[in-house]
Amino acid sequence: MTSRLLIPLFAALAHAQPNAVDRLLDEIVKNEREFLTRMQTLNPIMETYLQEEPDGPDEGPRDDQYFLGRVSLAGGVDYESFLDPATQRQRARGKQILFKPAGFAQMMIPDATNFDRQTYSFEFVRREFLGEVRCLVFDVSPRVEHAPGRFIGRIWVEDRDRRIVRVNGTFTPAKVSRWGANVDLYFNFDSWRVNVAAGRWVPAYVYVENANPVTTKQRIPKFKAQTRFWGYDAGGGSKLTELTSMLIESESAVADGGGPKQNTPLESQRMWERQAEENVLERLDKSGLLAPKGDVDKVLNAVVNNLLATNNLNLEVECRVLMTTPLESFSVGHAIVISRGLIDVLPDEASLAMVLAAELAHIALGHRTETQFAFANRTMLSDTQVLNRFRFRRPDADAAAAGQKAIGDLRKSPYSAKLNNAGLFLQAVAARAPRLPGLIQANLGNQLASGETFARLSELAKQAPPLAAGQIEQIAALPLGSRVKADPWSNQLTLLKTKSVELLSAREKLPFEVTPFVLHLTRTSLGKPNGATGE
Repeated sequence: MTSRLLIPLFAALAHAQPNAVDRLLDEIVKNEREFLTRMQTLNPIMETYLQEEPDGPDEGPRDDQYFLGRVSLAGGVDYESFLDPATQRQRARGKQILFKPAGFAQMMIPDATNFDRQTYSFEFVRREFLGEVRCLVFDVSPRVEHAPGRFIGRIWVEDRDRRIVRVNGTFTPAKVSRWGANVDLYFNFDSWRVNVAAGRWVPAYVYVENANPVTTKQRIPKFKAQTRFWGYDAGGGSKLTELTSMLIESESAVADGGGPKQNTPLESQRMWERQAEENVLERLDKSGLLAPKGDVDKVLNAVVNNLLATNNLNLEVECRVLMTTPLESFSVGHAIVISRGLIDVLPDEASLAMVLAAELAHIALGHRTETQFAFANRTMLSDTQVLNRFRFRRPDADAAAAGQKAIGDLRKSPYSAKLNNAGLFLQAVAARAPRLPGLIQANLGNQLASGETFARLSELAKQAPPLAAGQIEQIAALPLGSRVKADPWSNQLTLLKTKSVELLSAREKLPFEVTPFVLHLTRTSLGKPNGATGE
């Protein structure tokens, strides 16, 4: 009896009746078709960051490319860029190969039109846990050999509702012309979906790797790329819910017992500036570029409060997080905004304090946000216009003054003893900046790796020890994705709670680098969206 209990779980499927296997495969195909139909009503934001690999084994990335836009699956895979066309052209200069963002969007699904048993054959491999989710694993291949654009690879199907949660493979290539002109090439990808409600999974992450250069007329370099999807439920209808709640409230009159009050000119000016701030944050939130308030904001606010308290600054300041990867920060009114990617790569709290102190200094010195945004029409923009119209970079004179004040504030703060780490981070940014323009280029605010930033904070960099890439003990910057995880449905951000891993070599430090996604999948109950944690 005991030995029977030890029979592998997949044995039941391996010896199942043919009719039961047919029903299972039909259910998987049917559920994927329903998934695609549902996806046609959703238009998530897609961000792809790509790094070209070096020729030498011990070097960092040698170049990069960045894409940000919105994806639609209605009538095929479509992509609309958020980035300024002029900025895109500038970034494209000197690039050996220009990648198609829509090609990365295609990797969220195995087949948008013909994922069925007539087109593909399915071979059962095993059962396997992905985190807490038990899955059936199948190898999938097109029935017609050499059919171009068909998926070939492996799928993971969760065993409760029979829905695909992971896709790993590539698409069969079209016939490559002799001269390699205008050839669509496909790369290996690993695509993950996460559970956001009972029985509902959505694409969240795709990792792409081209380890062996493809030879056509133009040589495709080795590269690694991360694609993130979010903003499925941006807005979420909360405003309509709020309106409905207001309409059903009691109709009894509400009296303002404060009596008449006339604002002073100074109060009016402050209220006008606050209106501009609120309009900007509201528009960024509506577009899905700004994360909702949450746990990450609390950590940032705690650091800012430490700076305020130790420098006797009587200011009301809040912190918010951009969902995007490029390393940037800015202040608008009394709000400090910092990108998720920048938080990811900061090695410690002192380095975070350095970034926040620079923006806090702008607020303390009275450097104002453009109050044109207090006019409602100035923020009545389409999502594709937001990054083209909003600019919050400070003038050089303001940046220099803020830098001096930031260093003074940091020296009085609880982080003063660890400012060498912040200086090392600046050195690491400076060392990688020429090779990673896509990561460094700010979309909205102040570029971290700019001459102005290095000039104003050079005192911190100079007092730090020399950057030593070969020393395993010196951690100047972290890989992308090290700190923050995102719920792709609600855009809610939370801090990763992972144990540090002992490094085996200095090469494993991977500063600012793209790495694969390996998720710990979980299920969520109805009405309680959840994401996935990285391992």
